[in-house]
Amino acid sequence: MALQDRYGLPLSTTSHEAASAYRDGVDLMLAGWTGTAEMLERAIAADPDFALAHIARGRVHAFYQQGDLARQKAARARELVAERGSERERSHVETLALAIEGRLPEAIASTLKHIDAWPRDAVVLSLPLGAFGLFAFSGMADHDRARHELCENVAQHYGEDWWFLTMSGWAMTENGDVARGRAVTERGFHLRRENAHAAHAVLHAMFEDGSTEDADRLVDEWLPAYDRSGILHGHIRWHQALGALEHGDAARALAIYADVLRPTATQAPPLNVITDSASLLWRLSMYGHAVPKALWQEADAAAQKLFPKSSLSFADVHMALFAAATQNREALAARLAAIEQRLADGKLPAGPVVPAIFRALAAFADEDYRTCVQMLAPVLGEVVRIGGSHAQRELIEDTYIVALMRSGELPRARAVLDARLHRRPSFRDTRWQAAMG
Repeated sequence: MALQDRYGLPLSTTSHEAASAYRDGVDLMLAGWTGTAEMLERAIAADPDFALAHIARGRVHAFYQQGDLARQKAARARELVAERGSERERSHVETLALAIEGRLPEAIASTLKHIDAWPRDAVVLSLPLGAFGLFAFSGMADHDRARHELCENVAQHYGEDWWFLTMSGWAMTENGDVARGRAVTERGFHLRRENAHAAHAVLHAMFEDGSTEDADRLVDEWLPAYDRSGILHGHIRWHQALGALEHGDAARALAIYADVLRPTATQAPPLNVITDSASLLWRLSMYGHAVPKALWQEADAAAQKLFPKSSLSFADVHMALFAAATQNREALAARLAAIEQRLADGKLPAGPVVPAIFRALAAFADEDYRTCVQMLAPVLGEVVRIGGSHAQRELIEDTYIVALMRSGELPRARAVLDARLHRRPSFRDTRWQAAMG
């Protein structure tokens, strides 16, 4: 009988050790847990010709922006699976390789075709899910709905699987069904506590339903079991810092930043390094708290090394935060020019919203709040195209609200706050409303 993965799909290896290590490595990867790379390396050592172990290892390299290593693993996996692999494995390898190579439209098409044929291939199904998944970075305006519908379409094949409950619950939350999303995610979390993606998804639901104190307790109680090198360790603390800011506790937010988010302290993947640091520092400053200039300069220097050129729109928007906050007009202009050229060439999936955000952030940093409002007002409904989560993208709406207040357009600011408070409670939004009288 052929060896199988945890979802019952046959594996083209005769090594029990390789199959076992691969199953464990995939579970660790799906849980965002430490030891993933080491376990996949163990699978490769036990069977050097096991293509699926190579492509999974390549995906982990891609998480950490180790592009050359990721592409090497993808190329080797393609060679191996052509020699010894089933139809399912060949499609699996090709789909992950396309994602590694950044060929998003082809990767999405391949993913959907693959899932139609093999819905229980969780590694492939994971590609379009999550805040940094293929759907989120596709430029789609409806990627929240698309993730939810995809999960609904395959739910019958997963039942009470801890990973699927985690991701389908998160998709529900982001698609606006917060109560159901939280309940489903919590079911997955209870089935496997060593699951950083579940802890993270629950924190998003708590953000959306205003359970700030619950979120703080969850992090304090759960995080000690999660090593600092975990892929989501810093980002989970970022959520805790947002909770501190919700209550106006800038000192605690800065302490969290210094502990795990500062580029010299974090062990997070590059995309998290720049997005978590830039967004937290911007929020602190925008909410009226003092941010030492040295923190901005240090984080900006690290970001320039990690993302020297225009790439993902989500990364570019956060690079704009650095350039605006440090008043580096040259860097802002250079990246904006590159983005506009990509837009003109039809190579900017998120579209015109990206340069509009750039100009708005620059105007905000220059205290030209009216221009900031003028730039953001027409594109607020399109911000979703840059990817990420509601909690991450809310920074742009916050910037818009603060710009409205500072330019004296209080009725418009109240209208935005009223709509947001109707969706979820917020201490900060309530304070803003009270301040406007």
